Parts: sequence; structure tokens; C-alpha cells
Amino acid sequence: MMRYGTKNEWKVTIGRILMLPAALLLMVPFALGAQDFASTSDVAFNPEDVTFNKDIAPILQRSCQNCHNPVGVAPMSLVTYDETRRFARRIKERTAIRDRAGAMPPWYVEKNIGIQQYKQDTSLSDEQVAMIAAWADNGTPEGDPEDRPPVRVFDDNAEWTIRPDLIATSEEFLVGGGDADWWGEIESFATGLEEDRYVRAVQIREVNDIKDQQDNGRQTVGQRYVVHHMIWRTQSSGRGTSWPVHEVGRNPDVFDDDAGRLLRAGSMIASSSIHLHSNGQDTRARLEVAFEFFPVGYEPKYQGSITSLANGSDIDIEANVSGQRLDAYLVTRGHTKIISFEPHLHAPGERMCLEAIWGFKAETLSCVGYDHNWVRTYVFADDYQPLLPRGTILHITGYMNNTGTNANIPDPRNWQGSGNRSVANMFIDLGERVTLSDEQFVEEMAERVEKFNLTKNDYLIGCPLCLATVPTPPAKAAGDSGQQPD
Repeated sequence: MMRYGTKNEWKVTIGRILMLPAALLLMVPFALGAQDFASTSDVAFNPEDVTFNKDIAPILQRSCQNCHNPVGVAPMSLVTYDETRRFARRIKERTAIRDRAGAMPPWYVEKNIGIQQYKQDTSLSDEQVAMIAAWADNGTPEGDPEDRPPVRVFDDNAEWTIRPDLIATSEEFLVGGGDADWWGEIESFATGLEEDRYVRAVQIREVNDIKDQQDNGRQTVGQRYVVHHMIWRTQSSGRGTSWPVHEVGRNPDVFDDDAGRLLRAGSMIASSSIHLHSNGQDTRARLEVAFEFFPVGYEPKYQGSITSLANGSDIDIEANVSGQRLDAYLVTRGHTKIISFEPHLHAPGERMCLEAIWGFKAETLSCVGYDHNWVRTYVFADDYQPLLPRGTILHITGYMNNTGTNANIPDPRNWQGSGNRSVANMFIDLGERVTLSDEQFVEEMAERVEKFNLTKNDYLIGCPLCLATVPTPPAKAAGDSGQQPD
């Protein structure tokens, strides 16, 4: 029997697996067990003891105030007690939604399936949701001022959640309050970069002259912003680099530490397609693109994967029907590490799941809700990013609600097919992936087995070969040629 002894023995085992024919790989056994290696225990609390200063303010600072501040994207500030108590009922209702459109904070990962470890996770625990409800129901007590954490200070740079090393700014453009949706290209603009640099993270924000942030009935983030999304690239000396799509409400794109993306000296930022959406008021706006760099001399270890997981043609969304399903598949050509999962749907979209199929095993990696006005990307935490061998089938499943119960649908009587407009549809996973060599793949799995001290009784979502064993063929007898008799 094969056993897991030293790391070198483990590497030899996996090396054999990588050379096995597909038919034999279907027989590779997988150990079953638990995914969660760091359990947490629920802490009971007395609902009557919950106060703003002691309990609610820390929750808001962690999960809400990055947007809900005087200069943020949200329609109201939730920094002070007086600002927050007016919205207590609304906060209770929106936090209770959890993982569907309208939920606050806008983090839609379903907590009962798939990988649960992500970077930039602003979601609330069940206990925190219950605390907010108790505080609202008990008359929003302020509590002892001594319990209040230091108040966060916000300035004009508060919207940056990365540390910009370079900010490029577009020319200003005007979107009329009554304008129809528009698709096209804006004028290219320079980065001003003087030497090639690898990018750790990128973030785009819209700066406009709408300051009141009042509810005007338009379905756009904060009833304020006019750029719904932008497909963009950088160009320098005839060479181009594609970057993640910018979408309204989107969190920053953080690349893998070993897979930085190159921004060349002299690069211009060019839009392939930009979607402008009126917010109900004449608005002058510009885009700012911020880059955070790796240190000088950094070289990436992995190459990015540019394969697309999408269905761009077989989209048939019936009028006045909920729960409509779409599917798309992709077979990986090389060993793949999935960095992030990013559903991209349009107005009817409610939910998307990502599944990996390897051999006889299919496992759900993630399921998330979707809100067309708060598009999110979900970056898996280090050591939890799925490690999938070449030949793995990636499968996305989407669920569409084209009825009046979906607030994003302007008219549920309309059929929807494939197209760029919000009243048409797309079905894409825009998540980041990297391709690994055989050696890199084996090395990453060995590190993961060692980190979590995995045994044959454990199970790790997203790493189907981490605990694989290889059937050992029987030894040949002396003089046995291995040929079958006539």
C-alpha cells in the first residue's frame, strides 16, 4: 500500500499520476473528510446588552464604512451614531438578506457550500446579523462612550482600498440626465509610466460632480454613478495587455503574488467598450485607474491563463419565468490554479455556481448570488485557491429571474437573448486563473498537504489530487513478458 511519508515520496506519487492515461485516472480514489481545518465557535450574547458603541460600531467599521462614509460610493454615511440610528431598520433588513441582490454588505457568497476562505471578505457572521437586529429592535441604544472604537477618518482618497503607486486619469465626459444607455469608446489616456512594472492590484473609480447622493429612483450604485462597466486594455509600441473588466460597485482586482500582470512603459489606457448609464441628473464624470506595483525586480512565477468560461450564444431567457438555468463548460489544457471567481450576468441574473469535474468526481467550488448594480469579484484566499489538473472540466451554472420579483428587470414581459445591453444578457465567469507546469503543480499540492497536515481521512475542496493514490501494478514473475497468451 502506498503511504504518505516524506514530501519527496509524495511528489513521486503525484508524478506517476500526472503520467497516467485518462482511463486509469477515472479509478483514482479520493479520501473523504472535512474541509474546514479552523473551526470557530458561536459566542452567545444578551440582546438587551447590545449597544452601538460596543457592538455595532466595530461591525460598521469592518464591513460597511469603506463605502458608507462622507466621500464614499454609498448613498448615506454610517460613521457616527446619529447618522446610523436613522437607518437602523433598513440596516437590519438589508443585512438579513445575506447572499442575494439587495444584501448589505454586498458580498453574496453562499456560506453552506464550497470554499469559504476569500480575500477582502466583508460578510457578516450569523452572530453579527443577530446583533444588528437586536440593536434595531431594542431602540438603538448608544451605550458607553468609553466602549466606542476610534472613529475612522475619511478623505478624498478614502475610496481607494489598494495603495496606488500610479493613478491615470481620463478626460471628463458628460452624461445627460435623460440620456439613453450608450456603448462606445472614450478617448485613450496615458499612464505616464516610465519603466516596465508588474502590477499587484488595480482599481478603477468614477469621479463625478454629483454630491448629494439622494435617492432618485435610478438603479445605479448610490443613485450617483454613470459608468456601468468598461472593457479596457493598455497599449504600448503596438503591444497590448488585457485587464479585468471594470464594473460598477466592483472591488479591486488583486493578482496572485506569483502572477503579477505587466504594465509597459509608455502605456495608454484604451477602452474596447464602455457602457454609460444615466443617473437621472446631468453628470460630468471622469475615470481614475490606480495601479499598485510589485517591487522593482519582481518576476512572475506563473503565466496567466486567458481561456474563457462563457456561453455567448445559447442564451434564451423567457418572459415572466424565474429559476431559468444556463450552463457553460471548459476543459483546462494545463494544470490550473483558480485565483478568483467572478460571475458576470445582466439584469435577470440571480445566482451562479462554479463546479470542477475530475474523473468520476464533481465538486462545487463556489456559489454566489448576483446583483447587476453591485458586481463583485471573489478572490480565493492563499492555500485555498483550487489546484486542478489538466483535463479538468470547469462548469458554471447560472440562474435567471425574468419576473416582476426581480427589481433589476425593467419589463419582465420581454424575452432576453445574448447581447451587450442590460436588457439583453451575458453569461460569463470573468475570474482570474494561472497555468502551472508539472513541477509547479506538484510543488503547490505538496505545500498544501504539509500546511494542513492532511491524512488519508481528510478532504480538501478544490484539490482532487492532493490525496490521490496510484494503483500499483503487480510485480512481473521471472520470464514474464507481460504478453497475453494466444
